[in-house]
Amino acid sequence: MNADPVTSRWCEALFSLAGRRGRRDAVAADLHKLQRELAGPLGRLVFDNRVAQSERRAKLEPVLAGCDPLTANFVNLCFDKRRVEVLRSIAAAFEQRLLAEQGAIEGVVESARPLSQGDVAELALGLAKLYGKRLVLTNRVRPELIAGVRVIADGRMVDVSAQGRLDSLEKRLLECSLPAPTA
Repeated sequence: MNADPVTSRWCEALFSLAGRRGRRDAVAADLHKLQRELAGPLGRLVFDNRVAQSERRAKLEPVLAGCDPLTANFVNLCFDKRRVEVLRSIAAAFEQRLLAEQGAIEGVVESARPLSQGDVAELALGLAKLYGKRLVLTNRVRPELIAGVRVIADGRMVDVSAQGRLDSLEKRLLECSLPAPTA
């Protein structure tokens, strides 16, 4: 996922400050917690511009109470600068930035059935050579793939699924020219 330019700038500032203070892991954990909270009814209230800003901020206070002061200050700054929308995708942007710092990329491995953690790790290790970076993969079940896997990471897709092969075969069959019938 690529964050919008505003979120990217705010993320870079937070990432840099958290790095200088040695609190990147704490901030990342807080942002994931915040994202989970904002995915529910609280998020609908926080992102509703019809609700007074003071009320929206007050509803977030209990969540921010258990957070690192740097995270709480960041959220308050988003409110002060009227950039509350940044909070929608800051956790994902921060995670991507953290992975980039570690020389890794995030990706998805789609399969017809759930894969074990060992299978996912083995696949990530094997594909690291192709991508030139360490992969952090999550498994998504897609029964329509029939068999095999499809890996999507860094804007590229590696498809070795049965459905992918069938689609490729169909495309080749449709592209091939047939001889004209002779009478």
